[in-house]
Amino acid sequence: MQQMPFSRRNFIQKLGATALVIPSLTTLAGLQGCGFKSSESSAESASSTTTNSGSERKLGIALVGLGKYSEGELAPALEKTTFCRLAGIVTGTPDKAETWKKKYDIPDKNVYNYQTFDKIADNPDIDIVYVVLPNSMHAEYVIRAAQAGKHVICEKPMALTSDECQKMIDACKKANKKLSVGYRLHFEPHNQEMMRLGQKEVFGKVNKIIAQNAQKQENDTPWRLGGGVGGGGPLRDVGIYCLQGAIYTKGQVPIAVTAKYHPITDPKKFAKVEEGVDFQLHFADGTVAECRTSYNDQYNKLRAEAAKGWFELDPAYQYDGLKGQTSQGKMNIENVPQQARQMDAFAECVLNDKPTTVPGEMGMRDVQLIEAIFQAAKTGTKVSTKAVQQILDPVASR
Repeated sequence: MQQMPFSRRNFIQKLGATALVIPSLTTLAGLQGCGFKSSESSAESASSTTTNSGSERKLGIALVGLGKYSEGELAPALEKTTFCRLAGIVTGTPDKAETWKKKYDIPDKNVYNYQTFDKIADNPDIDIVYVVLPNSMHAEYVIRAAQAGKHVICEKPMALTSDECQKMIDACKKANKKLSVGYRLHFEPHNQEMMRLGQKEVFGKVNKIIAQNAQKQENDTPWRLGGGVGGGGPLRDVGIYCLQGAIYTKGQVPIAVTAKYHPITDPKKFAKVEEGVDFQLHFADGTVAECRTSYNDQYNKLRAEAAKGWFELDPAYQYDGLKGQTSQGKMNIENVPQQARQMDAFAECVLNDKPTTVPGEMGMRDVQLIEAIFQAAKTGTKVSTKAVQQILDPVASR
């Protein structure tokens, strides 16, 4: 096994100073964005697939960063996928590497640390690199993964700045590799139904959207509160779901934003990041999305009010247990393994050489909007967003 002299925490600290549906559709509908057809084998029966090279196997994914999300969600999800598998890991903690090797039967040659990461270029077992690091490290490792000749999934938010996003997009294009952002809810049937109802105007024109997402954040992940490499805060971390939900429900990119920071109730905890933000997305047709996010509260909702009724999810953004209803009754939609569907959809894109519905350009759009929201909150002015990436997920048309 590769030698790992530094823990991930120590490594991150060293970098800190320099780091910049409906039930009948629930089985495989999340793959539709890459041309997946329902006649394909189900997840229960399929054990391999054919790559572009003609060999039958699942695409290998390497997880970069073995924090809570990788440990609690992504690794278990990869045991449920049809078209991809957990093939490798990148970690700065030797003990953690040993635990993962034994639990998931990962060979020594597929285990890397942050210093040896670039050697992944020579490993044919790994097709896709999934970057699951603190926000300020996303750009570096997406670029390095692309330069190593791997397709990339990057967790949200894509990066800290739109300039970083552009560099990530450019690196993947130069390497002729696909780049996707970890927007799991685009493959989740409750949220897909919100897209359909809003974009198809099933209840008439959507006039108002309410999007709220908050959690009580403690110091168990210090970077979220600006520790270590920083780049945290509720707007980037959980508020981005409100931003996304409003846009894919309306089916439009906003033309302007307004925003206001929440009062700071704990100066020590929120010394480096905002405690919360109220922000509004203004759409060209006059629709307004009222959004709210916080690290010191609890709410989880996406609601649309239209000319002839309403529809909502509450909770809307969790990993499981989502519930939806409309002015006509309950949605009665099954919960599904969101991360498995997300990763399978990207693997299908790679195998079929088709574009992902959640590309780097969408990640850049959201970072541009976050930059505008911060500007609006700091200045107290209405900030135009007409220059941001004009990209949508038109799931309603698929």
